Amino acid sequence: MTDKPETPGGNPQMEQVSEELTKCAMVIEHAIDHLLEENHAPLAVASALLGGSLGLLSRTMDRETILRILDSAVQSVRSGELEEAEKSRRSGSA
Repeated sequence: MTDKPETPGGNPQMEQVSEELTKCAMVIEHAIDHLLEENHAPLAVASALLGGSLGLLSRTMDRETILRILDSAVQSVRSGELEEAEKSRRSGSA
């Protein structure tokens, strides 16, 4: 058990996952920025990140879970969710 208080409508485990995700995302964003500042092509950076992510998933999850994650990503692209997230990110940093 954890002695963290529960968030309204949530649970401590989900809060911890969210905090870990936020920290990991910040590290990845810094790595991306660093690689782009060193003039690596965005396609090369993205491909390396995707390949590394798929490798990690294949070492830690079953095929059906990986396919659900990838399907969710495809749906985000199709729905325009990624473009909206990028617009929000850019307006927040401007």
